[in-house]
Amino acid sequence: MSAPTGTATWFTPPEIAERLRVEPAKVIAWLRSGELEGVNIASRDSRRPRYRISEKALAEFLERRSAARPARAPRRRKNAVANVTRYF
Repeated sequence: MSAPTGTATWFTPPEIAERLRVEPAKVIAWLRSGELEGVNIASRDSRRPRYRISEKALAEFLERRSAARPARAPRRRKNAVANVTRYF
């Protein structure tokens, strides 16, 4: 992924955290684990990372983590037994 340029929208971890209602440390953990793709724009001499997350990377992350509805199993029908009268 390239550095932040152009008209793309970029977010900081606290902005993402506020949007998703989680702690900023959780967003940074997603970045470090590779679940969420981001760019560190800090200088090489800096000890503290300055992450930026693109709108596209956030959308892809949310898509991967979305819960899909499970497929419904077809209803099983009871086998009809020949020569049986049902009274209920």
